[in-house]
Amino acid sequence: MQKKKTAETQVQQELSSEPSTTFMNRVSWVVEREPMTGAQAAALRRLAEEIREPHAFDAGLSKSQAARRIERLQERLRLGELPPHTD
Repeated sequence: MQKKKTAETQVQQELSSEPSTTFMNRVSWVVEREPMTGAQAAALRRLAEEIREPHAFDAGLSKSQAARRIERLQERLRLGELPPHTD
């Protein structure tokens, strides 16, 4: 009986000790692994075409990676940091 109480107490302590941190670590890991959405893929493909850098599009990106890349490409467009192109 003592072992059972000890095990239950240990489980309760683990659950009560920083549950939000543990939960958030698990959530952020899962989010990091989720593939990008269709909307993100479309936006990334459009931006890659617009700046004429097809390698900027990568279908294997996660949601967070795609969001960061979209943000960087949009910033480049805003700042005009594009390589010279000839039409």
